[in-house]
This record gives sequence, C-alpha cells and structure tokens, in this order.
Amino acid sequence: MRLALLRGADPDHLDIVHAGEALRVLLRRRPTARRLTLRVSSATGDVVMTLPTRTSLAVAKTFAVSHGGWIAARLARMPERVLFAADAVVPVRGVPHRIAHRASRSGVTRFDTLSEEPVLSVACDAPHIARRVGDFLQREARADLTEAVARYTEKLGQGPKRITLRDTRSRWGSCTARGELNFSWRLILAPPLVLDYLVAHEMGHLREMNHSTRFWTLVGSLCPHVEEAERWLKRNGASLHRYG
Repeated sequence: MRLALLRGADPDHLDIVHAGEALRVLLRRRPTARRLTLRVSSATGDVVMTLPTRTSLAVAKTFAVSHGGWIAARLARMPERVLFAADAVVPVRGVPHRIAHRASRSGVTRFDTLSEEPVLSVACDAPHIARRVGDFLQREARADLTEAVARYTEKLGQGPKRITLRDTRSRWGSCTARGELNFSWRLILAPPLVLDYLVAHEMGHLREMNHSTRFWTLVGSLCPHVEEAERWLKRNGASLHRYG
C-alpha cells in the first residue's frame, strides 16, 4: 500500500507509437504477477499489459514500445468488427443473414427471405437499426435457451432458479452456487448444437459444481455432441464477439 501511495495511482492505459501508428495499451497491475506480460484480447481487440506490483511505469512503457511490432502484427490479424447496420451480414443460429432495412417508423424485426437469401428484416428509422437488431437477437437467444433449459430440466430432474442473459467476454455460461444460470446472448449467433451443449454443461453444474470425471460423465449422458461443440467454440468462439 505504501508503494502505491508513493507511486501515485496508475493511469488506465499507455499510448505508444509504432511505425507512425498510435497504439493504446491497457494497464493491469497484479500482486501475483512475476513479470511484465502483454496480450491482445481475441474478443475485444484490447491490448492489455499486466504489471508486477513493483514495476515502474517507465519500465512498462519501455517494454510496450519494444514490443510495438508484435502488438501491431497481432492487431492486424484481428477480424474486422461487423456493426448491426443495413446490409451487414450476421450469423443467426450459424446461418449468415443479411440485415435488410425497411424505412418505416414502426414495424417488427423478423426473419425473411429475399431472392433465396436469409434476411433479418428491420423496420425502423435508420439510427435505431443496431438497437433493434440487438434486442431481437437477445429475444431469440432467450427463447432458445429457455427451451433447452426446459428440455434438460426434464432429463436431469432439476432446474435452475433463474436464467440471465449477459454479454460476457471470458465465458459463454456459468452456474452460481444458488443454482442460477448465466449465458452470453451471443450463443444465438452460433450453430444450435453449441447453445444446446452450453446449456447441458451449465445444467450439469447444478448437480456437480466442478469439472470432475463425474461431471463430464453426466454432461456426456445429457448431450450427445459435447466434443463437436467444444471444437467449434475453440475454433470460432472468439469471432462471435466481432458482431454488434
């Protein structure tokens, strides 16, 4: 604590320049850190540096500058973000849908087909497209999750106390000690077997709050496509954060 007082509060980021490009590096000081580390979040594209307690900001900035080429290269490989806007293509249940804007003050957001192309049809003023699409996808996610939870409740013989939708970055689902399930609404973007598996996984924690052999045996008995869903998430999960 005395060191922190003498040093003053850390800024939340450092700005560095590499090859004429400005790069922002977020700072996270951790007492358990043994050395300086850098990572680029595959979910957000944020560049994050973790610092040990005693490392000075001057040393941290020198370290960041020396790794400017690595940071720039990692950022260059990041997939571009896809905003919820007219003509953008967004996966819904694993199937690409084009957002078709219909200029209208009132209307519904719905699935449609134009020239055999799957479409997400949005009727609203243009500035509200993103909100309308986001709200619609969250409603669809809740419907699919609720249906899957009901199905696995019947199989398991017990169900959750509550289901909550979030936009989590580090995990797709979680189960609390109180028996409440939390899921990322972005699962609606993935193929249905992925959402189905995540529900089975978290429902399994209602009985086994661990990742023991007994837990995985239980999940395997509930869900027939555990390995396929895990492989899909490992290959494609981070890309779901591109949207919106």
